[in-house]
Amino acid sequence: MAETSSDEIILRYNDAVLRQSDLVTLNGPKWLNDRIVEFYFSYLSSFYPSEHILLVPPAITYWIMNCPDTNSLKDFLKPLNLPSKKLIIFPVNDNDDVSGADGGNHWSLLAYEKTDNLFVHHDSLGDMNKSHAKCLYNTLVPYIGASYPKPSYFEYECGPLQDNGYDCGLYVLATTKVICDSFDSYLKEIGHLWFSLVWEQVNTSTVSGLRKEILEVIESMKGERIDDF
Repeated sequence: MAETSSDEIILRYNDAVLRQSDLVTLNGPKWLNDRIVEFYFSYLSSFYPSEHILLVPPAITYWIMNCPDTNSLKDFLKPLNLPSKKLIIFPVNDNDDVSGADGGNHWSLLAYEKTDNLFVHHDSLGDMNKSHAKCLYNTLVPYIGASYPKPSYFEYECGPLQDNGYDCGLYVLATTKVICDSFDSYLKEIGHLWFSLVWEQVNTSTVSGLRKEILEVIESMKGERIDDF
């Protein structure tokens, strides 16, 4: 069956594939889907090419959380080489329906910082995704490469909060960018990680502007990165 115009592939960027219908989620006010999150993670990775930083796509994070077999999970995680990374960021989705990986109602972010051996959960709706983030944390601990002491978990409760029901994905992307910007910055020297920068730079205004920014990035790439299948 021929693709409809709304399903036309408009961009292939690394492993991310965007269709025309995906752009609708950026025009707002709408909840970002998995493909937009995956694209922006891939886009940020091109700006932070350090071998020590890993931005994990939504589909992989979801599989880690829901893989029923420990042996399969161990094999699945090997290519990610988690123990070699100093900063790892996972987008957390509250979807409990394993038959539909693109479902859910809320995004949050779980970041692992190796120097402090610490997982930090950022949730723009308070603790709405806390149980899902803790599930991901507990699943990852045996594979993160820090058997002793056990990595700590911290719920960052003083972070910026969204004032609507649909900007959670944008808060995840904006926070991810700030964390990557701050990696190995002066904040590490004074032991504050990225918390103050997130508070200063992630807000309603910057999140609103991020929709337009991502759209402009995609528009600038359309036609240039649609490679052969």
